[in-house]
Amino acid sequence: MIENKVVEPQEGYQLNALGSSADIVIGGGAAGVGKTFCLLLEPIRHIDKKDFGAVFFRRTSPMIRAEGGLWDASQKLYTLIDGAEPKSSILEWKFNSGAKIKFSHLEHEKNIYDWQGSEIPLIVFDELTHFTKKMFFYMLTRNRSTSGVKPYIRATCNPDPDSWVADLIDWWIGEDGYPIPERQGVKRYFMVDNDNYIWGSTKEEVINKGMHVLEPLVEKSNIDPKEFIKSIEFIGGSIYDNQELLKVNPAYLGNLNAQPEEVKKQLLKGNWKVSANDIDIYDYDSFKDMFTNEHVKGGVKRITADIALKGSDKFIVFVWDGKILIDFIVMNKSNGKQVVDAIKDLAKKHKASNSNIVFDNDGVGGFIDGFIPNAKEFKNGSKALKVKGKDQNYPNLKTQCYYRSGDSVLNGDYYIHPSAANKKYDDKHTLRERLLFERKAIKKAKADHDGKLRINDKSDQKTYLNGESPDVMDAFMELEFFEIGKSTTRW
Repeated sequence: MIENKVVEPQEGYQLNALGSSADIVIGGGAAGVGKTFCLLLEPIRHIDKKDFGAVFFRRTSPMIRAEGGLWDASQKLYTLIDGAEPKSSILEWKFNSGAKIKFSHLEHEKNIYDWQGSEIPLIVFDELTHFTKKMFFYMLTRNRSTSGVKPYIRATCNPDPDSWVADLIDWWIGEDGYPIPERQGVKRYFMVDNDNYIWGSTKEEVINKGMHVLEPLVEKSNIDPKEFIKSIEFIGGSIYDNQELLKVNPAYLGNLNAQPEEVKKQLLKGNWKVSANDIDIYDYDSFKDMFTNEHVKGGVKRITADIALKGSDKFIVFVWDGKILIDFIVMNKSNGKQVVDAIKDLAKKHKASNSNIVFDNDGVGGFIDGFIPNAKEFKNGSKALKVKGKDQNYPNLKTQCYYRSGDSVLNGDYYIHPSAANKKYDDKHTLRERLLFERKAIKKAKADHDGKLRINDKSDQKTYLNGESPDVMDAFMELEFFEIGKSTTRW
């Protein structure tokens, strides 16, 4: 006789998330809440409908196939369903009714267009903060259904204060960074106007606030304006909601509790105002302090430049007064003469000597040599500079400067003057916003076979930045070249 196995959600986070009727539910909180298991349970209620389909997204395919990841977890759960058929090669489950559950990635923003024309009744994002805002809202347009299931979105994430998700769920989070208990699971309504949210406690409130946007849509489509409004809930959780995990792996709680206080606040207690990632080159709080570190004194005027010509990357020039960033220019596309003229003009304006100019000499930057006599070349892949005659434990100059830059920021040595911080970088960001955006792309990587410290490669950095290069951070870290120069006889 075959024994039936009962699988059910636990009280607390899982029951609350699975019981919501909102169009969008975001489950965000401490690690170990059981968020992934909850996501995997969600589509099971619809697998008797032949036209039903769900797609689970992670940022990259390796994240899906990782040990203990989504695909592994789905095999433990879905194999309990009679007739469930896994197709590992395409990461898909098919059920007797014809319903399907697929696992896929959205590594780059261009991947969203792979889903043009798709009709997906249930879209699921595991670790929503890993995805861009554009990815999320574009996929809302694919959230359609003729299966008899009202289309909806489910997502989970760990706290990340410098993500777009933090802004989306801000109403549910208190000033102390913790979810407000009485607001957990409270349904709100919103619509998007360009890059802004229009909020309300009812659909009618949102319609009244956003009628200037809705009116032309309603006139052309003859659709009830309520159809343009989405309901959303944020539901926080605690590891203590996941008693099954604590029974099976009680040491996990001890592991979380053993972390530094900032990590513990974020991953154990679910705080949305703390950023604690031990592979970040730049500490989040110290990085934000750069915009208020008025104690930093000026010094030698210097210029750092990250060069790009007519391509996708930007040409960035920073002007420094000691370690105070006081001015910058940015160009989307530029020719050689424009690059040289821009650097010379800034040097003249701020009285910076040629010997206090450094530019990246990799690729197109090499042409500057000779046009600005005595300027310093920054060769990313060159050997790390010696300090006080001793070799340093880095594979190249770029890595050396990034690690030193991260340490200097942690020590409070940098200040971004408001005149630079509040200046527009592009049509979306001020320099302050751009620096904060690019900060999290620079990560520590595993040491190489010689034990040298490393950073993640450019392709990985671009994954965090929607396919863009960290041009601002590259120009930022170059200032450490001069600091190393104080203790070396190389130049």
